[in-house]
Amino acid sequence: MKLTHKERFLATINYEPVDRPASWLGLPVPQAESALTSHFGVNSVDELRSKIDDDIYPIEVPYKYEPSNHIACAFKFAKVDHLDSPDERTLTAPGFFEDYNDPADVDKFDWPDPEKYLDREESLRRAKAVDPDYVRMGVMWSAHFQDACSAFGMEQALMTMLMAPDMFQAVIDRITDFYLKANEIFYETTQGYLDAVLIGNDFGSQTGLMVDPELLRTHVFPGTKKLIDQAKSYGLKVIHHSCGSIFPIIDDLIELGVDVIHPIQALAADMDAAHLKEHYYGKIAFCGGVDAQYLLVKGDAKSVSEKVEELKRLFPTGLVISPSHEAILPDIPPVNIQAMFNSINKMK
Repeated sequence: MKLTHKERFLATINYEPVDRPASWLGLPVPQAESALTSHFGVNSVDELRSKIDDDIYPIEVPYKYEPSNHIACAFKFAKVDHLDSPDERTLTAPGFFEDYNDPADVDKFDWPDPEKYLDREESLRRAKAVDPDYVRMGVMWSAHFQDACSAFGMEQALMTMLMAPDMFQAVIDRITDFYLKANEIFYETTQGYLDAVLIGNDFGSQTGLMVDPELLRTHVFPGTKKLIDQAKSYGLKVIHHSCGSIFPIIDDLIELGVDVIHPIQALAADMDAAHLKEHYYGKIAFCGGVDAQYLLVKGDAKSVSEKVEELKRLFPTGLVISPSHEAILPDIPPVNIQAMFNSINKMK
């Protein structure tokens, strides 16, 4: 029996039998959209999602704060005189707090109020416009750790975490409070029209964690827990994003209440599907698995199809099959996206 998109997603993340694995295309960047729509003979990404029978519909938060107009770029921490392009978000440029070590100084930054910039009317319009058969997923990000790195400049942030932990905590707590307020506005406004949310931070490099797990447990995960609990209080499934090799903190994410771990970066250390199945099959659901660093970019359609079939054998359920990065970049040939979904959509 063919399941609906929502039924398939819920069955997949609960390790129940499915007609085929749940899927998510991801977020095609604007530079990739024209090639995709042309290849598939459609006029929009919405039509593309329908044609490939995708299961998750991402709903971006309408946040109007110039120049980026994106909730992930809500804080202007970067020092303009250090940047060639001051309007671009960066983790590595020196940030506003780079020379501060007294928590009392946290109020010297002009903290934005999400109530001023988050468009409630547009939030509801976007959520109501989505066919309720889809899994309607709010793309919240709420990247409090990454924003804390921007607040100091990444190297200085990690040093502050060790040398002046109260200062780091004061900043990341204020960032977390911002997201809790912004998310509450969005959840209240879209209540009844949302099924899941995507939040997260990049904790991993290609070979391992960027930060000692104990530091994450002390300074970062308490905020993560608040964000997860908030979403769950609205009955939403939580998909937690982190690029890179994050194997050492998967147990932590499970304990924090995450429903799905995204994007299982296929070529990162210890993140291949076979290794994750060995340790976590039945314990936590995953999303990703189709390598977007090499396979989707350089591989051929046959190789992509073979990888999807391998993933389906390893995870007959429990894995939302998706590229191993949320963004579909213009270097991915559309024919490989077609091959991926042709294989996903083969019914049992």
